[in-house]
Amino acid sequence: MKIQPLYSDSLGVRSLSCFVETEDLKILIDPSAALGPIRYGLPPSSQEIKALEEAKQKIHEIAMNCQVLTISHYHYDHYDPEEDFYEGKIVYAKDRLHKINQSQRLRGLGFEKNIKDKVKELIYCDGKEFKHGKTKIRFSRAFPHGPEGVRVGTVLITTVEDKDFTLVHGSDIQGPVMREAAEYIIGQNPGLLIIDGPPTLFLGWRFSKKNLEDASENLIRILEETECEVVLDHHLVRDLRYKEQFPEPYRVGKERIKTFAEYQGKENNFMEAHRKELWGKEKK
Repeated sequence: MKIQPLYSDSLGVRSLSCFVETEDLKILIDPSAALGPIRYGLPPSSQEIKALEEAKQKIHEIAMNCQVLTISHYHYDHYDPEEDFYEGKIVYAKDRLHKINQSQRLRGLGFEKNIKDKVKELIYCDGKEFKHGKTKIRFSRAFPHGPEGVRVGTVLITTVEDKDFTLVHGSDIQGPVMREAAEYIIGQNPGLLIIDGPPTLFLGWRFSKKNLEDASENLIRILEETECEVVLDHHLVRDLRYKEQFPEPYRVGKERIKTFAEYQGKENNFMEAHRKELWGKEKK
């Protein structure tokens, strides 16, 4: 299995896109990227806009050569309803009617209307498994996009398994906060786990200290009960103090935990978190 985590916040854009190639097919998980509309009261800088353009172009190129696209939920950094690369593809997507909030339900409806006559198949895949030759693509039930009862909806965890390796793409389960999500991941026995971390920027507001403790304990449990490497990015690294805020998983996991950039052998480039500095350079 060839796995290429493509873009996330350590590479300057909001995304958790990942390309997977097995001997049977090519898969693109969550084929999109976006920018935070406002940070420090500022819109995206020109450097962020350029990074997004490059990311979208690369994602488009890869998607055009894939047979399967998967969508864990209907947030724009995980799917793009305006793209044309769905044509002729099998699209596995979060069920737009069940275990979903109103905003994503409406987005899912619009997405279905836009692509249903263009795709090879649009399959709502919550809790289901599909086989393509020796490759299995498995989807969890809908888990909260963070803590239980969160208003921003639910997401699917995606597993790709072939005869040699298992990848788990945790999407936006934020740590995971939920013990049930951690148990599900452990049951998949991943060799590589791609996951977003807790949004520590919202600590004390949308995300409690208890939520953070749960996320830490659950990720440590995954590290201790599996031998997986972890690509940890997205919400967590929007806080430049992320290792101070979330120290124990890094203490336990050590070199097993990397950002998207580090996994690719690149320097971290947290553009959104450095938006003030980027705007300062532009003004000069």
